[in-house]
Amino acid sequence: MRIIKHPVFLTGLALASFIYLSSVFNLQLPNWITFYVNDALCMPLVLSFCLIGVRLIKSDKNVYLTVLPIALLTLLYALLFEWWLPQSNPRYTADWIDVILYMLGSFAFYFYQKKLY
Repeated sequence: MRIIKHPVFLTGLALASFIYLSSVFNLQLPNWITFYVNDALCMPLVLSFCLIGVRLIKSDKNVYLTVLPIALLTLLYALLFEWWLPQSNPRYTADWIDVILYMLGSFAFYFYQKKLY
């Protein structure tokens, strides 16, 4: 799959992994990186994996995600991580900035998926 080998995808995945591992190993990063960068990267990475799945299922390397599944998945993530989980688990915090970052990441994925992948 050319998505998995694409430098933009690999850079986003490496950056998200580094930020996550820095919290596991208690490495101090600036708050804006710790709290917001992975939220901005979340939807492009998740949607890239979804695109890989759709291409495998349809056996068509030229298929792309349309607005509807992108919007529905973004809504699902926003509701799950910014509404439901903060109410049911004290580990999670609701933050509307995260919802905006999910949306911006989804817009970026939608407009660049054909150019990148």
